[in-house]
Amino acid sequence: MEMIRKFSRLNRLDKLNLLNTLNWMLPVCIILTTVALPSLAYPECDDLFSHVQPYITLQEEYTSNVDLTPTNERDDFITTISPGFRISTLKRSSTTGDFRTPSISEEEKYGVDLDVQVPIVFYAKNTYDDYIGLLGNLDTWYTFDRRLTFRVRDYAIRSEEPREQDYAVGALPGEYILGSEQQERAAYFRNVFQPSAEYRFGREGEDQVSLISLNYINNIYRNESDLYQDSTENYISPRLDYWFDIRNGISLEYGYLLGDFETDPDLTGQMIMGRYTYRFNPRTSVFADFTYFIRDFDFPGDDYDIYQPTAGFEYEFSRTLNARVQVGYFLADPQRASKEDGLVYDILIRQLAERTTYTLAFQGGYTEDFFTAENLGFTLYHRGIGTVTHRPLERMTVGLSGSLEHADYVSDPGDQKDWIWRVWADASYELSRWLTASLVGSYSEDDSNIDANDYTEYRGMFEISARY
Repeated sequence: MEMIRKFSRLNRLDKLNLLNTLNWMLPVCIILTTVALPSLAYPECDDLFSHVQPYITLQEEYTSNVDLTPTNERDDFITTISPGFRISTLKRSSTTGDFRTPSISEEEKYGVDLDVQVPIVFYAKNTYDDYIGLLGNLDTWYTFDRRLTFRVRDYAIRSEEPREQDYAVGALPGEYILGSEQQERAAYFRNVFQPSAEYRFGREGEDQVSLISLNYINNIYRNESDLYQDSTENYISPRLDYWFDIRNGISLEYGYLLGDFETDPDLTGQMIMGRYTYRFNPRTSVFADFTYFIRDFDFPGDDYDIYQPTAGFEYEFSRTLNARVQVGYFLADPQRASKEDGLVYDILIRQLAERTTYTLAFQGGYTEDFFTAENLGFTLYHRGIGTVTHRPLERMTVGLSGSLEHADYVSDPGDQKDWIWRVWADASYELSRWLTASLVGSYSEDDSNIDANDYTEYRGMFEISARY
């Protein structure tokens, strides 16, 4: 009855959004089920329902600053009911019930992995903020003769969170899209569609394989607020990785970008990259590369080029400790504005102990803030993220994380500069194989040279999740 009462509180637009979400999900589910069912019918699959997992999550959250504003902060209690399901051809663990994530070398010939949830969000004080969200992830693939693989990934989100979390492949836990913060609470929708084709050839080894790949990205961003513009990204990128022998390899990649913006000048971009890698042994390799970017905007945009040489190494100290380090230099040369240059780096260190995982990452140099809420363009930044996850009991996990970011939006007329930092702690306990409870507490702060962008926020969240 409580769920029915809260659902009746939703306005007409959100009810229509829910129906549109279901209209989007239904044909996808039918198509994927049609594709997946034949693979589930083989004798080695004992139970069809072992590949289908419905679940529901109930979450109660408190925030001290709903809109992330510097003054007139309004707090609220937020209730989220998130029904969802997962359909996968991957095998589930007989002990935990989780779907196994295979490595590339042991991946099945073909498969589908779809995870969709529909958060229904209610605010205790400000009921006009109620909305229907969406979070969906799709990964499907087919391999011919172990060499040619076609893959389709898709990621979709509908949310009103002022900062958009980065769910892209390879993103770190707790990483947010830089520059995505919006000062007005408004629903946005993003869908990233990524089909790809990959052909492997030549010598096959455990750590290196020669291949040709073609990747395409269609990134659609829509925001319901008039303060922020809609945008669409189309990006295509062929790539060649070739190993002359067990030690020497090269990578060549070209990228072509079309950016369509609602109000800003449209963008045509190109990327050319070449890399040489030398592998001392299966655990150690060094590389050097050069990347050239071309950014060509419609009038009155300011075109610029970026030159970026870097070098780095990957080293596996042991079976539980590995590191990746890439350091270099960049020069951004615009037509009208002043040149920008500096250090560019990407460092990742991960330690896996018996019950504890440590991750430390540092990134910096520049990024390009396109296809987000604010679309602030070329941005200098530095970022550090650290996480510690520990399993004190077989069914219990605790974690402590922190992040610090500095962003200098040099393309912004107001020359916005932000220091953004966040700390959070979490704990989860598996009450049973099908029921999990968790707690999260966090503190976030943005110290900006533009007072209107300052904010502080405390958050606390309790969540209980039931799954089949």
